[in-house]
Amino acid sequence: MLLARARRAPARPPTRAAWWVERGGVLSDIVGELARVKGAFEQPTLTLLHQRQAPVIIAIFRSAFGPDARTIPAARLHDQVETYLGELRLDGVADVPGGSGRDLCLRWMRGQWLVRSTEDDGTEVYTLTSHAQVALQQVRSMTRDRASLSEHRISTIVSAVRRFNAQVNPDRAARVSILNAQLSELAAERDRLLAGGDMPTVSDDYMIEGYNEVLQLVSALPSDFARVEEAFSTLRGQVLASFRAESRPAGEVIDDYLKRADSLMTATAEGRAFEGAFALLRDDELLLQLREDLGALLEHPVAGDLLIDGDRRELRNTVNLIRAGIVDVLAQRNRVTATLRDYIVTHDINRDRELDSVLRAIDAELATWMQTAGPNAKVPKALLPSRVEVTHLRERYFDPSTETAPPPLASRDEDRPDNLSLDDLLKAGGPSFTSLREALNAALTGPDPMASLGSLFDSLDPQLRRPVEIFGLLHLATNAQGMTSHEDRELYSTVRPDGSTRDLSVPRVAPTNHQPDRGIPADHAPQEQA
Repeated sequence: MLLARARRAPARPPTRAAWWVERGGVLSDIVGELARVKGAFEQPTLTLLHQRQAPVIIAIFRSAFGPDARTIPAARLHDQVETYLGELRLDGVADVPGGSGRDLCLRWMRGQWLVRSTEDDGTEVYTLTSHAQVALQQVRSMTRDRASLSEHRISTIVSAVRRFNAQVNPDRAARVSILNAQLSELAAERDRLLAGGDMPTVSDDYMIEGYNEVLQLVSALPSDFARVEEAFSTLRGQVLASFRAESRPAGEVIDDYLKRADSLMTATAEGRAFEGAFALLRDDELLLQLREDLGALLEHPVAGDLLIDGDRRELRNTVNLIRAGIVDVLAQRNRVTATLRDYIVTHDINRDRELDSVLRAIDAELATWMQTAGPNAKVPKALLPSRVEVTHLRERYFDPSTETAPPPLASRDEDRPDNLSLDDLLKAGGPSFTSLREALNAALTGPDPMASLGSLFDSLDPQLRRPVEIFGLLHLATNAQGMTSHEDRELYSTVRPDGSTRDLSVPRVAPTNHQPDRGIPADHAPQEQA
């Protein structure tokens, strides 16, 4: 019975050491390789490609984003995604994702294929992450026809290795020998062409392979730039986390921030790579040479037959793509620095500590309550505090400075004027409307009509012929009926209170017709004022 039970029992797998002994001491690295492969498959790039709806998602990304549309406003991308999904459903395409455009964009953000940020003007935009751009680059490379082995590929490898060796070879004599060989080869080719030698011709396969390699290098640029931007965002999060942790003194944290801010480009592998490439990319002459070389390749006689419109547009926008990538990376670096600087300036450590103490006290009270409360116990707690009914709020509070008496006026006896009588004050006042109105009514209703307002003014007593009385007389004549103003002028002989005279030229005002009942109503003239 024991023998039968032993036969039925499953055999235990041999241990790793026993298996290693059975194999004669030869142990492979398959377990470590499997762990590395699993880590690669967990990357967002492969999670995007290794799913059932990957073709639809990649097609949407390729249709929405392009070299000229690296960022798309959030509302516009939501509408575009819904439009694309509707067209695919009408065409009978299977495995179309469900949900609205906004829901899908949020789902793709959680998958680390889209990132949403806010522009300087407050507009929310979507951008493809480096993982999504690598997936698009992989699909784009597989859609192009390329040979596995060609003359162009071998010559490219040989030229790249030769150039790399010439740049890094530590042997001075070897480097000089390489340069001399290159100079001799170039000089021989130049002399051959100047002597009228035949132009070397290449096959179409060689041209196609060359164009494909250039397109692959260009298509990898957006993902490289995006990876640098994401590295800066990660660095910003790390520095902000060190600020919020408060495990070190504030001065030490600020010093560490300043050091890391100065070395943002060298803090990560992506930053160091971009810093090295940036020295070449900001060379205007190099970019101009690149633009001219690309223009010559696009103007090649066989380029029109070998390149499609999309490839030609992508090659033509290479320099613009490089410049835009540099601008975006530098803008992200400046945004990181500005964010951290604002955090340092506006950070109130006392307020944060007060909030932390309140949260700790709430947590302690919650732990005490959970000792007696059941799993489904509830505490009625309003999210917002109740409204306080106040009938009146004081708008002004006691201010001692407003309750004190004003300071006494300074005594200026030396500037005090001489005593003035009432007549002197009246002479210095405004027009005498009462006397002027009586004189004007008498002139208008009398048997002998006046010739003009100036003649009436000259016939008045000297005390009514002050210069200011002219304004009062003109005001009364304006409200009187039958008075007409003319373009010609007449002189008014005025008498000042000190007895001096002055003639003033005033537009002539005369009655239109003589009407005995004409006059000025008392309510149309202002009262006499001093």
